[in-house]
Amino acid sequence: MQLEQFLEKLPENYSVFDIEQIKKAYQIAQKAHEGQTLPSGLPYISHCVAVATILAEMTVPPELIITALLHDAVEDTNITLEDIQKEFNQEVATLVDGVTKLTHLPNLLRGDQYKDIPGKEKGQTPHRKVREDEIAETLRKTFLAMSDDIRVVLVKLADRLHNMRTLSYLEEDIQKRIAQETLDIFAPLANRLGIWQIKWELEDLAFRYVSPKEYKSIAEKLANRRADREKQIQEIINRLHKELEAEGIKAKISGRPKHIYSIYQKMVQKEKPFEMLMDLRGVRLIVEDVAACYKALGVVHMKWHPIPGEFDDYIAAKKDNNYQSLHTAVIFDDGKPLEVQIRTEDMHESAEYGIAAHWRYKEDQSNIKESYQQKISWLRSLFAWQQDEENADDLVDSWKSDVFKDRVYILTPQGDIIDLPAGSTPIDFAYHVHTEIGHRCRGAKINGKLVSLDYILKTGDQVEILTAKRGGPSRDWLNTTLGLVHTSRARSKIKQWFKKQDRDLNLAQGKAILEKEFKRLGLKSVNFDDILPELNVKTIEDLYVAIGCGDIGSGRVINKLAEIEEEELEPELEFELVEAPSTIVPSDAVKVMGLKGIATTMAKCCNPMPGDEIIGYITRGRGATIHRADCPNILRVTEKERLVEVSWGQPGKTFTVPIQIKAYDRQGLMGDISNVIADESINLIDMSLKMNQHLAVIKIVLGVQGISQLSRVLTKLENLPNVFEAKRQRPG
Repeated sequence: MQLEQFLEKLPENYSVFDIEQIKKAYQIAQKAHEGQTLPSGLPYISHCVAVATILAEMTVPPELIITALLHDAVEDTNITLEDIQKEFNQEVATLVDGVTKLTHLPNLLRGDQYKDIPGKEKGQTPHRKVREDEIAETLRKTFLAMSDDIRVVLVKLADRLHNMRTLSYLEEDIQKRIAQETLDIFAPLANRLGIWQIKWELEDLAFRYVSPKEYKSIAEKLANRRADREKQIQEIINRLHKELEAEGIKAKISGRPKHIYSIYQKMVQKEKPFEMLMDLRGVRLIVEDVAACYKALGVVHMKWHPIPGEFDDYIAAKKDNNYQSLHTAVIFDDGKPLEVQIRTEDMHESAEYGIAAHWRYKEDQSNIKESYQQKISWLRSLFAWQQDEENADDLVDSWKSDVFKDRVYILTPQGDIIDLPAGSTPIDFAYHVHTEIGHRCRGAKINGKLVSLDYILKTGDQVEILTAKRGGPSRDWLNTTLGLVHTSRARSKIKQWFKKQDRDLNLAQGKAILEKEFKRLGLKSVNFDDILPELNVKTIEDLYVAIGCGDIGSGRVINKLAEIEEEELEPELEFELVEAPSTIVPSDAVKVMGLKGIATTMAKCCNPMPGDEIIGYITRGRGATIHRADCPNILRVTEKERLVEVSWGQPGKTFTVPIQIKAYDRQGLMGDISNVIADESINLIDMSLKMNQHLAVIKIVLGVQGISQLSRVLTKLENLPNVFEAKRQRPG
């Protein structure tokens, strides 16, 4: 019975051979999954049929229906790809293999790639390094499967859609995890491919489990207003029909439902409650051709007052995912806003099914290949520059940043639309247009006005890049704290440029950068042996080169040094933070060799902190005082027998650190310094200011939790306007 009902839903123009192949796929899947059940208690084959039915509703070719029926067979049963190739063909086997590779995408992107890595807790870095290489390769294979044949993504999206429709049968914690994955990965991917029909349903279903209270509240309010809203929409449709017919324009007009998740997003973005949202009404006009689109737009604008700034022409300048339509908003007869979309039937089909519309089963397939290549060119180019990323973390970050983030739509001086991730800057825009323009970028004009290069682009901005005749990018562009570059594409191009420069120059510059950072932090000697494998380099010279060409930031080195310190601590001990630092140190913060239970105190003359080389001095009646190894007072000690070997243990307190800032005085300088410290939630213990004409020397004492936090706050302080030096004060 299930097979017969399923076959009735297949496109009418499938051939007899197509139907027989689909029947065979059903029978193979049914036998392979025999005895397996879903959480609902239904036979597992019902899931395979449901996924195939979702695709059938999109009128896809028969090979995708066959793939859907077999999409879990290789992963969950004894069926092999060789079996599928033998029963069908290589194309179907390749599609099933591609879908199987996508099964692990959520785990990889949410960070489960580090689960069960040998040595993760004990710092056995060689094992971890090998595993990370394997993960990076798995990610590359996954992305390659997507870019090689985007049809596998269609099957995976249909698979996820049915999983979401039946999510109620799972436990609550699993529901929330899968729903969050859907919002983070699959809904944005459907959006990027322009498949709105799947996108909005995935979002609403996921939102129901991620934020059940908000979902219920909006759903109830929509239900309460449904009758009035439907009546209003019908009156609007009748009025539009009348006006369009008077001008000889044939149009299909329908109400455009506002989906729950999109309403919630507007409430958050506009910081307004449901009752204050005025744009919950929308209609869609589908007309015969492009000329009729603009003619209908003229009628709408002539009869009702357009709302300024609400018109977008995505027909003349279509989006990267091939979306085309006219968008406008007007004040309707009742004085309330009305959103209007105008498009042709082909545009509507593309908007609803996105990239899937390309495969809708038609007799004439002659122009499909060329059209398809154009439509997925963004995905192929994305994968091409991702090949430059060397580890799993970078691959994940680049994929999340450039595929799964919100988008902004920017105009070139010629009026072309460029699609970029939200948060992009003029430098990101420049590299998107052309690599050389990015390299030679020296400034930017937004809507005719000069802006700084860390300006965050907004939808509708018109960007003009100001370039030099020659030259290359600045190393500062790779400094994430400056916010000059947002996209992985731009970062990758910048890194490539520096890699091509002379190795000796990179080595010298990298060494200088790291030495400057260590000097600023007051670190005298560092053992790099433990962190080189963590940073994927073999020698200290390779590390300097990597820093010099921008592959590794100095901040990452500092963070790794801090991680190594933490991994050597007793695993069962927990951090104990206090609101203010103390000179008295908990017994487990510093280990005194050969002496147990001795009281320890931090020396105020040099204020040591984790990461410093330290030494103990046995006092008379006050236990051991902990000094930096290079403290002048220690160097002058005559009773050497009172010096004891000590090491850092469990840091359970904040540590007092004196810092000196040099800057050219300006209004608001002290306030900006205070804001940086407050943003880091650091305790400001003392502050003093000395002026010498226009030069300000500010000395502050902070309570920090470790070397990473100190590095971060020094970087932020040094990036303030007029500040030219921020460093830790050395003793003496």
